[in-house]
Amino acid sequence: MELQNVKLFDDNLELYSSQLADIEKAKEYIFLEVFRFNDDAMGKRYCMALAKKAQQGVKVKVLVDAWGTKQDSDFLKPIVDAGGEVRFFQKLYFTVNFISSNHRRNHRKLLVIDNHIVYMGSANISAYSLVWRELNIRIQDRMARLFKKVFLDSYAMYRKFDIDKMRFKRNIFYKRMMIMQEVPSRNRQRLRHKYESLINNAKKTVIIETPYFLPSSRLRKALVSAVRRGVHVIVAMPKNSDVQTVDIIRRYYLGKMHEQGVDIRMYTPTNLHAKCMFIDGEIFSISSANFDYRSFQHQHELALIGKEHNISKLLKKHVDTTLESCEAFDYQKWLERTKFEKFMEWFLRPLRFMM
Repeated sequence: MELQNVKLFDDNLELYSSQLADIEKAKEYIFLEVFRFNDDAMGKRYCMALAKKAQQGVKVKVLVDAWGTKQDSDFLKPIVDAGGEVRFFQKLYFTVNFISSNHRRNHRKLLVIDNHIVYMGSANISAYSLVWRELNIRIQDRMARLFKKVFLDSYAMYRKFDIDKMRFKRNIFYKRMMIMQEVPSRNRQRLRHKYESLINNAKKTVIIETPYFLPSSRLRKALVSAVRRGVHVIVAMPKNSDVQTVDIIRRYYLGKMHEQGVDIRMYTPTNLHAKCMFIDGEIFSISSANFDYRSFQHQHELALIGKEHNISKLLKKHVDTTLESCEAFDYQKWLERTKFEKFMEWFLRPLRFMM
């Protein structure tokens, strides 16, 4: 049986309006997990809405990442004062091993309301990203109960550096879909392996949307192998993302992948922050994960993967609209880049494992 009450959002203003409206109607609980919850106009709107519901007796739990959200800010205090709970995932510790100790971040974006509404996808809560192109899904279905468990497990281990990985790596199946929870791991990168498998089994098309494109050698090999099988592989990314260092490093790979037949598209209107994979017009992944080392190796991520007719139909419309606003990769310009540009690619490339 297909999902009936499902909607995709690629506009943040529309997403925020929908989420705030659902928060206003909540009667039992509101569970919010997000990487970046900014102390700005939009963040304050969410904060006041959540505080209001907590005052009304609704159970409110908020989990934000201590890297993505300022720890020293008091703007979330109204939620706590109203009876809600706010936790910061793995607060930063200034030690000799600062980078390795603090690089494991919670990058997930999840909102669950009253056992029947769930939002998940790419968007943080921030006014500065209002005009970005995102990809978030709203499902009104008993499936929300499964995401409730996902949230509560994450909420319980917010201060643990070493976790029971088997507990958090179990796939949760529902109809023809599964919820995959990725946890930091150098060797067992299940989401990356799943993407490799999907690409290796593609018959016609592979479409990827990602703001940061720094694929591992195995993912690059899978994409090129798919091209050689006759699969049309399209990778869409912003022409200019919000992280210039990533744009410089990725430039080294783009021309080489273009030479091997990968169809690279550059999104021009604004920052493309959507994170998805669409295989053969049927199989989808909608997630919080970027197509880079950091998401697959260092961060806690969340993905909804599978086949579902109504979701696939909406996702096709989304990717078609994205591609309409893209321009082709400028291979000639890549060939003509300066010695300084090539030097910066070489100099910064070792950082790709942290990005």
